[in-house]
Amino acid sequence: MAANSNPTVRRRRLGAELRRLRLASGLKSTEAAEQLMVSQPKISHLENGRRTISPRDVRDLCAIYGVTDPQVIASLMAMAKESGQQGWWHAYGDIPQSVYIGLETDATSLHTYEPMTIPALLQTPAYADAVIGETIPLLTTEEAGARLKVRLHRQHRIYDPARPLRLWVVLDESVLRRVVGSPGIMREQLEHLNALGTEPHITVQVLPHTVGAHPGLSGQFSILKFADSSAATVVYLERFTSDLYLEKPSDVQHYGVMFDHLQALALSPGSSRDFITDVTKMYVGTAGRP
Repeated sequence: MAANSNPTVRRRRLGAELRRLRLASGLKSTEAAEQLMVSQPKISHLENGRRTISPRDVRDLCAIYGVTDPQVIASLMAMAKESGQQGWWHAYGDIPQSVYIGLETDATSLHTYEPMTIPALLQTPAYADAVIGETIPLLTTEEAGARLKVRLHRQHRIYDPARPLRLWVVLDESVLRRVVGSPGIMREQLEHLNALGTEPHITVQVLPHTVGAHPGLSGQFSILKFADSSAATVVYLERFTSDLYLEKPSDVQHYGVMFDHLQALALSPGSSRDFITDVTKMYVGTAGRP
């Protein structure tokens, strides 16, 4: 999906413009919320692009912020209408992580630390199927199938010849040794991982157990950056029921420093490929998936 047809991107751009207009008017978010007769969190969510906004709310906010230019108001209302459209992933039903998928679709670079599983963008179909089926309780066959299709569709992003995603991954050694699905699936997955790691826009580093305690012990996180200067860098923390999105400069800086430390502690990309090859040998000759 092209960036300009991504509803998540439209919401973020509209939110950034509404924030700029609010700040120019001298109003605090609490004051804007009071005048619009909504909660302050709603204003924050609108400005962060986390929820859709109606053209009527845009019109009312423009009045509150003292915007009188009819062309500006019409343009913002049109953006609100377009931002309510659905992304490609909605065709598969009610899929979690819809906000994240929209961000991932438009990102120019993604730095991610993963202590538990291979990142979704680098998973083989069999590995992805096993992860979905074995980690989400009470999932129906239809729901699992929809999630698998969405996950595989997301991988188109790293193969886009016009604008491939710059992907930098740091994996804990546990990811390589945890048998997901079957030994045969693991062998295929690690071979696939090493092959992708040779691509010029994909870097894979392994963080061996021997480094001991490190900044990543608190869990998985990803840092998404965008070409649009008006789009803030986003730190994404994947959780089972409620994902977190951090955009405060202090939070982004904190996680950026954490990732820098993890990169420094991890094996080099070349040594990581050798390490992955050695672990792959554990699975050679083993049975495939039952």
